[in-house]
Amino acid sequence: MLSPSPTLLALDFDGVLCDGRREYFQSAWRAYRQIWPAVERHPPESLAAPFHRLRPVVETGWEMPLLLRALILAYPEDHLLQNWTTIAPQLLTAEHLTQSQLQSALDSERDAWIQADLAGWLHLHQFYPGTIARVAAAIAAGVTVVIITTKESRFVTQLLQEAGVGQPLPQIFGREQQRPKPAILRELQQQDPLASIWFVEDRLQTLQNVQQQPDLANVELFLADWGYNTAAERELARQALPTPSSQSRRLHLLTLDQFVQPFAAWQSWG
Repeated sequence: MLSPSPTLLALDFDGVLCDGRREYFQSAWRAYRQIWPAVERHPPESLAAPFHRLRPVVETGWEMPLLLRALILAYPEDHLLQNWTTIAPQLLTAEHLTQSQLQSALDSERDAWIQADLAGWLHLHQFYPGTIARVAAAIAAGVTVVIITTKESRFVTQLLQEAGVGQPLPQIFGREQQRPKPAILRELQQQDPLASIWFVEDRLQTLQNVQQQPDLANVELFLADWGYNTAAERELARQALPTPSSQSRRLHLLTLDQFVQPFAAWQSWG
């Protein structure tokens, strides 16, 4: 049965606290120009909308310029949405690229942009309404808040500080940790075996990976329906919602309206 509130709240960053799709698109295009230089300085406007719609298929940054490549090569959007995990490695091979090459291009372009125009880079990120206040309220109530993200910690720190989050900042487990999210949750649980851990994430597959770990059976899982996920994934989560007769099921579909309210509002049965 879901506890009344967490003692440790673990949050994904992109797609839960922050909507960075505009920055992703611009950074991905800058990296794209580094790999495929014979293109215009500014991305075609027609690419933005499908790139935003396809953001749920991207798990880590190196995939973003490759996703642009797929769109430019006229891969059908529905095909990409359904088969990206197969298409991405095939496209890497066809383009004679590696994940590290794409990630390096993305990181170098971001670093140069941040150094030259930090304000402009920050401006392209938007925190979802009420999320920063909710984090502050949780901390004020004595809940330990941690952020587990595939974004580098330094970027998260800059964005939180710009948003006015005071010290101390939540502990951040970023991409440089090079550990899967279940491993980080396991570490947090081992540090405090009695902790009531709630984990909010916008990728259904990540939550399902946690579900498959027997030693993480006490971690409550929430799919952020406002984040980077698809209607099909939200429906799968909805089908797995707990009911009064199946309270051992611990995957919960969470709306933004619920997230910004007290924890009791998170516990409605679907």
